[in-house]
Amino acid sequence: MQQAADQHTDTVEAPRGEEGALSADFVRAVEEALSAGERERVRALVADLHEADQADLLELLRPEQRSALIDALGPEFRAIVLSELEEGVRDQLLGEMGSEQVAEAVRELESDDAVYLLEDLEAAEQSEILARLPESERTALERSLEYPEDSAGRLMQADVIAVPPFWSVGQTIDYMRETEDLPEAFSEIYVVNPKFHLRGRVPLSRLLRTKRPVLIRDIMETDPHAVPATLDQEEVARLFEHYNLLSAPVVDEDGRLVGVITVDDVVDVIHEEAQEDIHRLGGVGDEALTDTVLRIARSRFTWLLINLATALLASAVIRLFDATIEQMVALAVLMPIVASMGGNAATQTMTVAVRALATRELGSVNAMRIVIREALVGWLNGLVFAAIMGLIAMLWFDSGPLGYTIAAAMLVNHVIAALAGILIPLALDRMNVDPAVASSVFVTTVTDVVGFFAFLGLAALWLV
Repeated sequence: MQQAADQHTDTVEAPRGEEGALSADFVRAVEEALSAGERERVRALVADLHEADQADLLELLRPEQRSALIDALGPEFRAIVLSELEEGVRDQLLGEMGSEQVAEAVRELESDDAVYLLEDLEAAEQSEILARLPESERTALERSLEYPEDSAGRLMQADVIAVPPFWSVGQTIDYMRETEDLPEAFSEIYVVNPKFHLRGRVPLSRLLRTKRPVLIRDIMETDPHAVPATLDQEEVARLFEHYNLLSAPVVDEDGRLVGVITVDDVVDVIHEEAQEDIHRLGGVGDEALTDTVLRIARSRFTWLLINLATALLASAVIRLFDATIEQMVALAVLMPIVASMGGNAATQTMTVAVRALATRELGSVNAMRIVIREALVGWLNGLVFAAIMGLIAMLWFDSGPLGYTIAAAMLVNHVIAALAGILIPLALDRMNVDPAVASSVFVTTVTDVVGFFAFLGLAALWLV
């Protein structure tokens, strides 16, 4: 049987293609093996994959095939794969697993990954799983779950290496050699007093280069860049980026060391927050490619409904000038150009502003300078496109006044679009409303209304 499995795998291309994704041939081979019930072949194909690749494979399979893959792998399925999955796939698999099986998976994971598995379960399910864990592990997980969602306390790993300042380097190294329940990977050790208040940190590289008799307090850094356990994970990621950290200690409200956050978790946060901002700018909810049709449709409906309301507002402006449009049909032909150019210009400014606000590069110190800069950019681009569109309108409709009208409207709308693209995100941020969520709707409304009103209003004054 094993020989047959090996023969099958010989005909399958490498798991990942040149573009980095799992190859279609490989995924197809796994699906065929699952459909045929060839468990040995499934194990031969999948067992040696990295956990991140196994997670990608599970996400590409159909829902009914995912549990079959885990069953086929049996003891060779690693619990760490569950922590690599998108939320929807993870919840589906956890729902199909028994509480004892989930508890066994939790026991195999680092505390931060275990919290990730448990945090979205119902309270009763959490309690049932936690009750099956050893007391020390259960206490650490319960403490992490008490912190707010998306906080440093949820992100941290509870297992840390902490030593007193009066230990020598030799004592510390011997302690790490002889203690079995240390974190699997770490880059720093932390210095604490008898009450476990954080006093400093020592990079592992410095510890290993220092002679054994030297005391820890003589080589520790007294500014450990401690992170409050309640700090939002986005702020944590910003600290890591700003100070080029590999890890950071987490402290409670009394300054006691309660855990550590490592850079691998922060990379996930950066990816998650960037994806969230992109989705929100497009009026898309918290969705994934693995979500169902109904869930995606429901998450997008709200913003589409708001967009419909703003489109009706723009149509109402057009309705004010219906008599003007009836007298000069060329206005109806050119109207979309004014609104579209203003909308695109505003979107460019808004995208830069929202991202700058998210990374704290834009604030009260430099806001006015950036607003003036964007207004000047809008004015300059407006002049150029006003000249281009004015000339096109003159030649197209053989009308000089029409060319002047659309040129003036184009200039006005570009300046207003630039201002709306930055002032609206700034105003929303000042009101503690996420600018990534609401900016696009308001900005689009402003550019449509101003564009139509400026073009049709000037046409009513100059052409009719």
